[in-house]
Amino acid sequence: MDVNQYLEIFLDETKEHLENLNAQILKLEQEPEDVDTINEIFRAAHSLKGMAGTMGYKRMQALTHDMENVFSEIRNGTMKVNSNLIDTLFQCLDALEEYNNNIQETADEGTNDNQQLIAQLNEFLKSAGKEEPAAAKEAAPAAKPENDEANEKWKEIKLGDSERTVLSTAKQKGKNIYGLTVYVQESCLLKAARAFLVYKAVEEKAEIMVCNPPAQDIEDEKFDLDFSLIVISDCSLDDILQSAKNVSEIEKVVGAVYEFEEVAVAEGSTAVQPGETKTETAGAAQGPNTAAKTNDKKAAGKPVVNRTVRVDIEKLDVLMNLVSELIIAKNSLVSASAAEGVVNAGVNEQIEYLESVTTNLHESVMKVRMVPIESVVSKFPRMIRDLSKKLNKKMELYMSGEETELDRTVVDEIGDPLMHLLRNAADHGLESAELRAQRGKPEVGSIFLDAYQDGNNVVIEVRDDGNGIDAENVKKKAIERGVITPEQGESMSEKDIINLLFHAGFSTAKQISDISGRGVGLDVVKSKIESLSGEVEVKSVLGEGSTWIIRLPLTLAIIQALMVTVGGEKYAISLGSIQTIEDIRPDEIKFVQNREVINLRGSVIPIIRLSNELDIESSKSPDENLVVVIVKKGEKLAGLVVDELIGQQEIVIKSLGKYITKCKIISGATILGDGEVALILDANALI
Repeated sequence: MDVNQYLEIFLDETKEHLENLNAQILKLEQEPEDVDTINEIFRAAHSLKGMAGTMGYKRMQALTHDMENVFSEIRNGTMKVNSNLIDTLFQCLDALEEYNNNIQETADEGTNDNQQLIAQLNEFLKSAGKEEPAAAKEAAPAAKPENDEANEKWKEIKLGDSERTVLSTAKQKGKNIYGLTVYVQESCLLKAARAFLVYKAVEEKAEIMVCNPPAQDIEDEKFDLDFSLIVISDCSLDDILQSAKNVSEIEKVVGAVYEFEEVAVAEGSTAVQPGETKTETAGAAQGPNTAAKTNDKKAAGKPVVNRTVRVDIEKLDVLMNLVSELIIAKNSLVSASAAEGVVNAGVNEQIEYLESVTTNLHESVMKVRMVPIESVVSKFPRMIRDLSKKLNKKMELYMSGEETELDRTVVDEIGDPLMHLLRNAADHGLESAELRAQRGKPEVGSIFLDAYQDGNNVVIEVRDDGNGIDAENVKKKAIERGVITPEQGESMSEKDIINLLFHAGFSTAKQISDISGRGVGLDVVKSKIESLSGEVEVKSVLGEGSTWIIRLPLTLAIIQALMVTVGGEKYAISLGSIQTIEDIRPDEIKFVQNREVINLRGSVIPIIRLSNELDIESSKSPDENLVVVIVKKGEKLAGLVVDELIGQQEIVIKSLGKYITKCKIISGATILGDGEVALILDANALI
């Protein structure tokens, strides 16, 4: 069987199961007796084992098989959860992640057998066996003879009126009704697959009417080692039993003629005939993967499942590009009708309708692309646990707003910067237990990761209750490194000194560790965030802690912008960064440290003449009033001086590619309705 067609699904699902296991094992460490958590872990490990076996990844299957055995012992109560076991289980998850990464890169799991981990798991299993020898004996009861009535589990199936009607109709037509119970070998690795093969074999000779447990449970391997069927057939019982027994890893199959309370069926009645779709008491009977026949009573209250579709992000990119082109075409239509002075009410009405549809279409595509940041932050509690042990500091991570959604492309990129900030908080931020005790702080340090939506942005804060940033220490280090001169240091504010941490290669670590401070400093965090059109800032109080604030745009493709002109050229400024638009007289401009500023309602705001920055001659005379667009970056405000305002417009951001990377103040370009290209100004870079 060619399994390559299932590779992407396998990788996606394995990643989901590993994330789930990481979270659940952390939870298990806190609550070792929580039955729901133990069952959830067992199911995830079991699914992983089955998937790896189906795909032919033997090493992955062997490791998950032993993990499943351990979880089984925990579930049975014969093994206690302790710190060593949790450490080993986390190492197993790391090994599985390594397999998954290898498969993603080469479609092969690699050659690492992880024998040491398997040996450790087996040691835990041996010690569990010594503690509860009686339980092990109970787990494998002696096989009972085939004619023992205890094996005839199909007798336990309760039939509803509709099933009895169908069976009675079949019996009147001379068909045989049999009950079967199939026993799977205890050593079987893929019970659901074996059950499916039994279904296929039996369906060649008979029609399966009822299945217990329901087929969906069998498909999910939510059954012990046996399942029962009621079938309608023209064949003999021996034929059907033999077909089922021919499937490998089947211990035995027992069966007999099925006795039931018949109902009277009138000639020519409209009762459901054998072979038609019908309902059943014990659940779906079409076999695993094709659970088509469901119990009416169950179906009524059951929520609809599998209403989601996995879509490759590249397909969404194509869809987004098409929506972008549609918006450009719509803008062209609007400007063409305006230029020609079209007064036809019908045409204008249709253009307005088109605008409404394209806006809704854009919003819908954006919603499809949005994913919760949970997929990124779910790995952090485990990381903090590991750091706590490595650094020998007690710490706790508190997260909120994991359901906050961001564009998928942003979510994929945000993981590394957040990881660096959290490591930074754990390593540099939190003090040692002794120092915390001296300062009257709790022994356990707190790290917070909070995400929330703020207008057209998503804000992610990483904060800690640690030492905070020592500005004097930072200044000293900056002067040592030649980043600033002693004279500059004297005139800098504390905030400006702290911002020096974002300077390339800047690290205050006394020694390089594998936690942080490998020269991959906060400059990398800053450049990554800014490449996503975001910004990062830091607030700190010495002795109390630090807060790192990341602000990201919800989308990177289509934005609402203010169109302006400077010296006859058109430019776009994102509406998300604009606070107000002011009309300023030339005599209102003052100078502070040789820089132009305005006093706006009690705030001193520096102004930036775009004609100077863009090297364009302004079309306005010096004695005319200035049009100033007040923009905001974090807590900083600045006024951008433009010549004229054109108006608000929905624009499509087109990347300028890698050829134009030096000019930071231009973040991209857009195609206007008349086909002209306008550059998009980055207010953050200007500030």
